Amino acid sequence: MLDYKAHLEKLRKDAAECALVRDLAAEKAKRELYDRLYRHLDQLADEVERAMNKSKASQA
Repeated sequence: MLDYKAHLEKLRKDAAECALVRDLAAEKAKRELYDRLYRHLDQLADEVERAMNKSKASQA
């Protein structure tokens, strides 16, 4: 479970960094790219979190 938590934290951190770059980017193409990266990483983090919760529920 600790491995999942570490991956989840990294995904959330990477997503936040992409959002920051997106918000600071001057070029439209760069903003769009980093927005797509942010949304993708955020979705992956959500999926990892759901898997963690499902695993906890099945162990209880």
